[in-house]
Amino acid sequence: MLSTSNKTTQLKSRRIYMKRSEYKKQHKKARKKKSSLKKKVIRFVSIGIVLAVVSVLLVLNLFITFSDVSELEGPAPRSTVIYDPNGDVISKVSNSKIEGVSIDQIPNTLVEAVISVEDQRFYEHHGMNYLRMGRALVENAFKGKIVSGGSTITQQLAKNVFLTQERTFSRKFKELIFAKKIERTFSKEEIMERYLNYIYFGNGAWGVQRAAQTYFGKDVSELTLSESATIAGIIKAPSNLSPTKNMEKSVKRRNLVLSLMLREQYISQEEYDEAVGQKLVLSDSTVPRNEMNYPYYIDRVVDEAVNTYELTRDEVLSGGLHITTAINPVVQNALEDVYADDRYFPKSTPDQLLQSASVFINPKTGGILALVGGRGEYTQGRFNNATNLIRQPGSALKPLAVYTPALENGYHMSDLLVDEPIDMDGYSPKNIDQQYRGEVSMYDALTHSYNIPPVWLLDQIGIQDGVSAVERFGISLTKNDRTLGLALGWLDKGTSPLRMAQAFSAFANDGVMEESHAITEIKDSEGKVLGKWQGESVQVTDAEVAEQMTYMLQGAVEEGTANKAQISGMDVAGKTGTTQLPFEGVEGSKDHWFVGYTPDIAGAVWLGYDKTDADHYLTSTSSSTAPPIFAQVVSQSASEYSTKNFDLSLIEDDIKELKKQKKKTKEEREKKEKKKEKDEKRKEFWESIEKWGQKWFNE
Repeated sequence: MLSTSNKTTQLKSRRIYMKRSEYKKQHKKARKKKSSLKKKVIRFVSIGIVLAVVSVLLVLNLFITFSDVSELEGPAPRSTVIYDPNGDVISKVSNSKIEGVSIDQIPNTLVEAVISVEDQRFYEHHGMNYLRMGRALVENAFKGKIVSGGSTITQQLAKNVFLTQERTFSRKFKELIFAKKIERTFSKEEIMERYLNYIYFGNGAWGVQRAAQTYFGKDVSELTLSESATIAGIIKAPSNLSPTKNMEKSVKRRNLVLSLMLREQYISQEEYDEAVGQKLVLSDSTVPRNEMNYPYYIDRVVDEAVNTYELTRDEVLSGGLHITTAINPVVQNALEDVYADDRYFPKSTPDQLLQSASVFINPKTGGILALVGGRGEYTQGRFNNATNLIRQPGSALKPLAVYTPALENGYHMSDLLVDEPIDMDGYSPKNIDQQYRGEVSMYDALTHSYNIPPVWLLDQIGIQDGVSAVERFGISLTKNDRTLGLALGWLDKGTSPLRMAQAFSAFANDGVMEESHAITEIKDSEGKVLGKWQGESVQVTDAEVAEQMTYMLQGAVEEGTANKAQISGMDVAGKTGTTQLPFEGVEGSKDHWFVGYTPDIAGAVWLGYDKTDADHYLTSTSSSTAPPIFAQVVSQSASEYSTKNFDLSLIEDDIKELKKQKKKTKEEREKKEKKKEKDEKRKEFWESIEKWGQKWFNE
């Protein structure tokens, strides 16, 4: 048996063992619990991280999805080219500093040079080069601000088109979002095309086309390997690396680009050696100057493209369209030359230039051959007086408002009209010369621009007939124009030179008025026809009436108020117009007009001040100002007209009758003059007898 002490010892040992065992169990349990908690924390953190990453990615994708890069969807802005009927370029128009080109026009060597120096993994990444970006992030973290970008070509495109150039983390974030959206939306070729069209190359050159024109005087498609490398090298710092600013730096940069191209195996060692050895030769810039040829004509073309063909101004000015026009460069140049010579215009006041506008059209087609809308320096968007002016035409309206409808009502050129003081319900017109002839033929009334005969005649045929005729000729009237003043061109508002030229062109085209137009065809940048001119022809009067009007208007040029419109060897018909000043007490006029035509061309000339007041007005009549301008333009471009004489075969009998009437009138006038002379001599004889008798009686 064990002793009591041994038993006690054993019990103690057992208790100690049990305590240790319990402790171990509890400790093990605690460790398991701690391990489980740790796993839960790790699992929770892992799930949190995954959720955070998923959330960030989801948010980023939402940002990317809803980012708008539609501005890049269309092609880069391209100049619209405008042609004459022969297909020769007369001008280019653009509202952009960029001259866009397609990727097919850009040499592979230029694309490869840009990739080599700007983004060697361009075809591999999806908008971001994570290695370069990570390196840049580390560098920026040490500096505490954005000093290095690590941008890909796609990021640079996003920055240039959608963002500012500021160096901030928020701008960088936006750049990444836009870059990813661009990569999802466009192919690599499309991204490269847009990038090369939108970036800046120094010296005011935006895009590769302007760069090629600025530095090497050629189209981008003609660049050599050396020139391509030079242009690619400028991108990093245009103001520093431009060859016109620092040739040495530019050459050094070119050589670096070439070495990178060699390393990337875009070029061979032989090509590298040859390009590096070439001297960098610059040429004069061939970038088109801002001044476009024939600016007023081009303004009309743009307006027509917008209003008639329903294009937007942006489409016209940056869509790379091809627009064929009806312009005749010979006539247009003659018109431009006349307007550049102040000798053809009355002297202006010191503070305001006397304005003028002229337009010439083809009577057979309605095509606008030439147009100038003002005098002085042209500025973009300047008011075009040739097409948009609204002024009273004065006596130039008489052929449309009175004489044409009178002939249509059965009157003849030889018919006698009243020429004596009249009062039509308080309206009492006066002849300019303040004389009255009792009766004059319609021919003489029109030729010498008497005022009383047309007013009397309009009253005879009815004002409504006059109104209808004017509106038939394409000139809008208001309800206030339904007065006898219509006979003298006193309109409530007025009309434009283009409308007047179009109206008179009907007389040269057997009574058919063709709608005036500048554009004959529009094609898009790919050559697809967007529209062709399909104008309206209106038979405003019959051919016989048209010939009678031509004969009378020819008389106005040969022996009447428009005699300064005569052109040697060519028939000219036309009518002057002079409008009164809007105030009294000053001798002068507000507007001068001449509207005339030959068999092949019709035109209108207007002169006047933009603002007429007591210090700004014309001091003469239109007969001395407007007709010579018309004659000078037509004379200088006479080589363009094949027909010199009017065909008046339909009115031969009317002409004979008029000549008989004129002969009879002349004989009667001579008889009256002889009788008057005889009466005056008889009167003088008896007056001398009376004086002699009084003298004899007084003595």
